[in-house]
Amino acid sequence: MRHLILGTFLYLCCAFPSHGEEFDAKRHKMVEEILADITANDRFTLDPTVQAAMGKVERHRFVPGWLAAFAYLNRPLPIGHGQTISQPTIVALMTDLIKVKAGDKVLEIGTGSGYQAAVLAEIVESVYSIEIIEPLEKEAAERLKSLGYGNVKVKLSDGYYGWPEAAPFDAIVVTAASSHVPPPLIKQLKPGGRMVIPLGAQFMTQYLMLVEKRMDGSVTSHQIAPVAFVPLTGKH
Repeated sequence: MRHLILGTFLYLCCAFPSHGEEFDAKRHKMVEEILADITANDRFTLDPTVQAAMGKVERHRFVPGWLAAFAYLNRPLPIGHGQTISQPTIVALMTDLIKVKAGDKVLEIGTGSGYQAAVLAEIVESVYSIEIIEPLEKEAAERLKSLGYGNVKVKLSDGYYGWPEAAPFDAIVVTAASSHVPPPLIKQLKPGGRMVIPLGAQFMTQYLMLVEKRMDGSVTSHQIAPVAFVPLTGKH
């Protein structure tokens, strides 16, 4: 995932626990903070299935080992190659907005460390995730497999064009900012499906957008919240 917010304090030593039941306690506290963040805005709630997924996925497995002690802070963290794992609140919000359920098939653009894919995989039947940075794609695919997420498929590709051979998708999650909604992704979204995507230029105002494809094929979009993502890369 692609947030750029990072405090220098994360590089300092601290006495956070690094294993076992103490990690479980930190994850429980993280979920409480996520719920407080999201419900502080009267516009939003957090579905119990999303809460459960956030409470189950071990975020410390998706960050570099030297940052494991910080994994359950409600903040983005670097994962190398100029990329980050998103703030847990943003992961939860994006997952909640697409309203997925058991049996759904979801496309993710921007695998990163695989954390968002793992959260989705706890809820839906299958996740198709695309990453354009080869080392991240390889590491995420191996990590997800080792953690038992057999319902996640990861591919090295330009996410702008989606995954046409696996389409259509019940929902699409885009974790990098674009100047516009990629037409191939609209085409690959099922009628009645939802997409979340940050729109805007890097270092300028960006907004998380909810895009809905009606049953007649028409498309509507709604501005959700200001965000900060790195740009979608590739030919576009």
